[in-house]
Amino acid sequence: MKIVSLSELDAYDAWPDVFANKWKDHRYYEIVDQTVRGFEHRYLFFQDRNGRNRGVQPIFFVRQNLTEGVPGKIASIVNRIRKIFPRFLTMRVLMVGCAAGAGELGASNPEDERWLAEALPTALLSYARQNGASLIVFKDFYAKYRSVLASLCAHGYTRIPSMPMTRLSLEYASFDDYLASIGYITRKSLRRKFRKADRAAKIDMQILTDIAPHLDEIYPLYLQVHERSPMKFEKLTKEYLAKLGQLMPERVRFFIWRLDRRIIAFSICMVHDGTIYDEYLGLDYSVALDLHLYFYTLRDILRWAINHRLTFYCSSPLNYDPKLHLGCDLAPLDLYVRHTQPLLNPIFSRVVKFLEPTRHDSVLPKFANAAELYG
Repeated sequence: MKIVSLSELDAYDAWPDVFANKWKDHRYYEIVDQTVRGFEHRYLFFQDRNGRNRGVQPIFFVRQNLTEGVPGKIASIVNRIRKIFPRFLTMRVLMVGCAAGAGELGASNPEDERWLAEALPTALLSYARQNGASLIVFKDFYAKYRSVLASLCAHGYTRIPSMPMTRLSLEYASFDDYLASIGYITRKSLRRKFRKADRAAKIDMQILTDIAPHLDEIYPLYLQVHERSPMKFEKLTKEYLAKLGQLMPERVRFFIWRLDRRIIAFSICMVHDGTIYDEYLGLDYSVALDLHLYFYTLRDILRWAINHRLTFYCSSPLNYDPKLHLGCDLAPLDLYVRHTQPLLNPIFSRVVKFLEPTRHDSVLPKFANAAELYG
């Protein structure tokens, strides 16, 4: 096993093939490494005893607030303690996966996934201790990896649910056909919102693959949404937005909405293998609430996706209440966590279950497949 930086990855021919069939391939990891700040990225290159390439696993270091998103009494107690001890319940963490997205195993081939899952724990524990990390976290791994990553539990890891994505089937003839499938109250509310927005203003939509000419106008809209989020991790940069369009034009779609030539909303989406992934949203809150821009933009994205015969719409975590009423299902993501100190890990494995983020969201249990978060 070798640990390399991004600049050293050029020497490894296996790297471009690792995520070739994923919607976020090796280009995306390179974009995040180069443009999203606050993380120390590294890559674990694995070969077996016969010299065969078995995988390249992205990892990164970050200082993480363990109570991010925890509401109410617990948060107030933690905040009081931090007035005296500013770094209370913040730790240097070694994370496995992607700093701006869900986690994937970087196996060279699907049959190498179990080999990689068995090889990672020993390598990660040693490297984490060498670099002063208190925790190791497999960040936001899809539920499809549960059988492969079950072996982590034998190495002291605890699996807890992360905030899930959501997914909506698009097997409809039209957007109106989809509307007819959801509840009457939600359908009536949406139509009222759309009529109000259409009466108030003429909003034009444009779809681009290169957003660079509009960065100065759209980036402040992203920041408005980012700052309002109750849970924050990565913070995108202008460079990220520019490179995404320049290096992945066949997958990225930037939806832009204008009012009197002024951009009032945009959404970053990626299309791959019949699915559209709605990643990040930017809104001008001086008009967003009055014009119901969240629902207006969602309508246009779904309409475009249905017209292009895509099969699924996937949305990033949070903002679950409207997604529930729009007929979405949960797409579970998992965290696998362990403390690097053997004596503390049994205690931490119990405490972390009280810190896991989903237990504090009252909407998640209302989804029909909510049990899959813990399954």
